[in-house]
Amino acid sequence: MTDRTPAIDERRLWSDLMALAEITDTARPWTRRSFTPLFDQGRDWLRRRFAEAGLAVRLDAAANLFGRLEGSEPGRPVVMLGSHSDSVPSGGRFDGPAGVIAALEVARALRESGRTLRHPLEVVDCLAEEPSDFGLSCIGSRAMAGLLAPEMLDYRGPGGERLGDAIDRVGGDTARLAGARRSDVAAFLELHIEQGVVLERSRTDIGIVTGIVGIVRLELVFLGEAAHAGTMPMAMRRDAGVAAARLVGFVSERAQALAQLGRGYVVATTGVIEVAPNAINVVPQRGRVVVDVRAEDAALLDAFVAEIEAEARRIAEATATVVERCATLSRATPAACDPRLRALLAEGAAACGLSSLSLPSGAGHDAAFLSRVAPAAMVFVPCREGRSHTPEEWAEPAAIAAGAATMLEAVLRFDTQAAG
Repeated sequence: MTDRTPAIDERRLWSDLMALAEITDTARPWTRRSFTPLFDQGRDWLRRRFAEAGLAVRLDAAANLFGRLEGSEPGRPVVMLGSHSDSVPSGGRFDGPAGVIAALEVARALRESGRTLRHPLEVVDCLAEEPSDFGLSCIGSRAMAGLLAPEMLDYRGPGGERLGDAIDRVGGDTARLAGARRSDVAAFLELHIEQGVVLERSRTDIGIVTGIVGIVRLELVFLGEAAHAGTMPMAMRRDAGVAAARLVGFVSERAQALAQLGRGYVVATTGVIEVAPNAINVVPQRGRVVVDVRAEDAALLDAFVAEIEAEARRIAEATATVVERCATLSRATPAACDPRLRALLAEGAAACGLSSLSLPSGAGHDAAFLSRVAPAAMVFVPCREGRSHTPEEWAEPAAIAAGAATMLEAVLRFDTQAAG
């Protein structure tokens, strides 16, 4: 222990965050998709910054990037901080990167103060948290939780590349994927912009997340019969486009009804809608939809998914089509944040003179998967108008620094209070 108190450098944190943001597709700011050359450039930049901060840098078998500070007591489990550096297409500069850079700044503040934790500290950039071109999200954190199933490695990208080959291409080693699973993490903390308006509208500095919704992504394909749009009578059509459209309507209407039941947060979106042959004068032969269903309550989530599957079969019968495919692309169960870590974050915010409140997360995060192998919690910071996954996504420098300071205080408290 030295007489220097670890302190967050807001200017440095912001400078790094903006520098990482500049590694983007200039035609579609701010885009840095996983498994692309731009993602590799971002990773190279992070490696350098980790190393300059005095962290030991490595990639695990799932291509998660780590920077590590050793603790003073060998054998203690890891305190892990971080998020992800990839983005959705034309996304923002903060969703993911703010959590990685804030974690790096916590590590730098500790090292520069001369303070050595009893626990080792790891900063992580999880691979491909956003839905990737392989139809899967949270790839790196799934692997750390032992939930990146072998069949997922055979998912194909648009060019036909296997997911397993793509992980290897960016530095992983899927032949030894089991080695990515973690059982040595004492606590995981993730900072993120809220992606909502609760903090901004209530003028609250810090959000302490109570839990993260479960997410199911469901693919359904209706198969009908192509026909001439002008000559096939309406009563004789087997229109797969109509079947897909009816299901889209059902998903929205049922989600609105369930949201009024008072069993927590629930939403559903049909974000992928495709028909074939997709010609103006042809009755669609094939209709494909991909539905994203989210809920805090696991039983409600499963029941809603079952309703969608049953409704698809009813729609197929009514439209003289068949359900050619009904498949769950991915499933993440709801995750409660650890009560002890939440309390430490609240204490940390108060110690920094910051206001805080508890709220759920309607978005998925790496913390949801890491909560399967370690106590996990999240810090939310306000973002302008709740906008996210858009180029206009914005958070103030002071807000991100406040979140990092809260996380730093929680880490110090955890390290001091940990048993053993």
